[in-house]
Amino acid sequence: MNIGTQMSMLFHLDKCIGCHTCSVACKNLWTDRKGAEYMWWNNVETRPGTGYPTLWEDQQHFNGGWSYQDGKLSLRLHSRPEGLLKIFFNPSLPTLDDYYEPFTFRYQDLFTAPQGDDQPTAIPISMITGEPMEINNGPNWDDDLGGSTVYARNDPNLEGIPEEVRQQLESLERVVFNYLPRICNHCLNPACVAACPSGAIYKRAEDGVVLVNENKCRGWRMCVAACPYKKVYYNWSTGKSEKCILCFPRLETGQAPACAHSCVGRIRYMGVLLYDTDRIPQAAMVPDDHLVEAHKEAILDPFDPEVIAAARAQGLDENWIAAAQASPVYQFLKVWGLALPLHPEYRTMAMMYYIPPLSPLVSVIENDLFRLDQAANPAADFELLERLDAARLPVKYLANLFTAGNEEIIRSVLKKMLAVRLYMRRISVEGEVDEASLSMLQQARTNPQEAEAIYRLTTQPTIDERFVLPLYHREMALEANMDPLQHKGETGLGYLQAPRRGE
Repeated sequence: MNIGTQMSMLFHLDKCIGCHTCSVACKNLWTDRKGAEYMWWNNVETRPGTGYPTLWEDQQHFNGGWSYQDGKLSLRLHSRPEGLLKIFFNPSLPTLDDYYEPFTFRYQDLFTAPQGDDQPTAIPISMITGEPMEINNGPNWDDDLGGSTVYARNDPNLEGIPEEVRQQLESLERVVFNYLPRICNHCLNPACVAACPSGAIYKRAEDGVVLVNENKCRGWRMCVAACPYKKVYYNWSTGKSEKCILCFPRLETGQAPACAHSCVGRIRYMGVLLYDTDRIPQAAMVPDDHLVEAHKEAILDPFDPEVIAAARAQGLDENWIAAAQASPVYQFLKVWGLALPLHPEYRTMAMMYYIPPLSPLVSVIENDLFRLDQAANPAADFELLERLDAARLPVKYLANLFTAGNEEIIRSVLKKMLAVRLYMRRISVEGEVDEASLSMLQQARTNPQEAEAIYRLTTQPTIDERFVLPLYHREMALEANMDPLQHKGETGLGYLQAPRRGE
């Protein structure tokens, strides 16, 4: 058993209000440099939708992540010989149009415009060319357009959903959407690291954060193409790749990342996960319908005496073991089984997790007898537990997002979430729990004690319960044995000498 430590974040999508505060906090802190205008290390997407960059989930085009065939795992992007052929031209790279051309406004026009009958305006200009331009895209251009035929209809996760259900999603009175915040997943099996020809990207052993060594980066951009989540960006000014660094300078001082700390909906939780590095190949090389289970099996129980003994033998600090035991991410992921990775079929073993959203009911389902004549019909609550297909967000859609198409797993998660919600509603509204409610919990494979614990950590957590951050011992880090000036350029924050194109 080889113990690894990973700082992981969890997103509770049932609480996200789509305010984009997280995106703005990250943007102001990390990507205010020339060449980074279009970089959104944290972005919030409306689903169903095409995301940012546009259609990033279309791996038939972008070839991100890993493929598993004939018992072997290989990069979708290319083999080593193919990589040499593509090193100067890679057709799988997203173009600027897939993102958007960064722009600002020529505010001086408001003061220098000649007198006239028209109100002067500040025209938009490109931040790359400096020329006037027409704005036709942006980082959240499809925000709240969950029922649009332009964005929602082209969501790749709608694959396999019957046409009549798609039509219901587009019907005005049944429009439904949810928000999907995304950052770099700091994967256990990162395709970006494997694809980099110059070895500039590495995964920090101390806490699992994936970083770019700006001094080694040569701007081949294989990392951009290989990342299936498109969370590595190319700085067009410096010719270097940049990405989310999980705010590790904040973590090292006991502070949560800026996106998590600023979250208005309090949807983000953060904690330590212990995993067995020896199980990573095995967890990544299983059929799609077993990927989630294999992924969870690689996450170790921090209360297991054998795991604790192995961690101590490998020199893991007691603070990290204690933090792993108190981790809210571990609670939601392994103890309660509510958290899921985003697109496990990419086989990168993403270490950021999501609790899927619940959605409103469809008042009338075509070709079905299920009807809700009254919104407050108590019998409908229990029937919904059996009839998850009555929810507006199709189960198949959520399965395509979080379980590689395995509907059984997503149904069990939704049932437990519904059971907890309905059970706590009985307590808070009616002041008592009947036998039907207890039977509902049992059907969802939970109990009153667990339901109340889930409810409390979901709705009433303190900041110390949401963010369980261990004490970093920088003197124990691998980088402590390196030249500090060299280390400065390898942390993903900057470089020793200002880079110039072609170097």
